[in-house]
Amino acid sequence: MKYLLASLAAAGLTLSANAPALAQQNSDQGEARKEMRAGNVLSLREIEARILPTMRDAEYLGPAYDSTAMAYRLKFIREGRVMFVDVDARTGRVIRRSR
Repeated sequence: MKYLLASLAAAGLTLSANAPALAQQNSDQGEARKEMRAGNVLSLREIEARILPTMRDAEYLGPAYDSTAMAYRLKFIREGRVMFVDVDARTGRVIRRSR
């Protein structure tokens, strides 16, 4: 029982430590929707339609939106290496590709 309580406490600390990052992510997602509705940025689907065909040899892991930079970051993995493609949300132009 003592170990169970210690494990639960440790898990709680881990979850609470991640709470600010999760809150920021949810805030950025809401901001992306707001900007898209206002016509200021392209939708994630439009961005993915442009970028995914150029990354056929990599597995797509998912997106993130940075409301400050107004950019999407698409995450991929190829041969065990994680790669990012940063895309200007307003224009759909690739800003940077990590290799």
